[in-house]
Amino acid sequence: MPTHKINKLLIGTNNRGKLREIRSLLPKNIEIHSTSEFNLKSPIENGKTFKQNSLIKSKYFSKKTGLICLADDSGLEIDLLDKNPGIYSARWGGRHGDFNKAIKKVYRELSKKDKNWKHKKISARFVCALSISCLDKKIACVQSKIEGSISTEPKGTNGFGYDPIFVPKGKKKTFGEMKPAKKYKIDHRYFAFKKIRKFL
Repeated sequence: MPTHKINKLLIGTNNRGKLREIRSLLPKNIEIHSTSEFNLKSPIENGKTFKQNSLIKSKYFSKKTGLICLADDSGLEIDLLDKNPGIYSARWGGRHGDFNKAIKKVYRELSKKDKNWKHKKISARFVCALSISCLDKKIACVQSKIEGSISTEPKGTNGFGYDPIFVPKGKKKTFGEMKPAKKYKIDHRYFAFKKIRKFL
């Protein structure tokens, strides 16, 4: 698809952190709109995978606004917790998506599985599915991930979601400790964007 086809794009998220990061990754020539301009609530995400939930969002927001929509569905998979919270990552924060609460739940669940988990390397990954839809039609849907491990305590106040407890492979700092400009160049969303850029 030629680059001049999409010059106006709705970012289908009510998460300010995601909005900020996606905006920073998009080509500057695209006019960007957010769901808050239309006062839209998020749809029920009843898909079984990140890709399915991403498409539910991009199609829903596109139909509601008539704009081509880019939506993300992402989450944290922890191997010791059977890849949970996974697609339920935001829901672990309760009705208001409180990630302090979600992080406490992660630590609680890890302790239930293994009391000595803090003395081990707990492998995990961030997964991101991105989709672009125009009304009911899927234009593209891709997925990427970044491997890493869980830190024994939250560190850093940058980023959002589970960033303070995720240490990417080969790094010493959590995403929460990294400067956003650095994190945006190595995280799961960035790699998904590299795959989907040709459609923009």
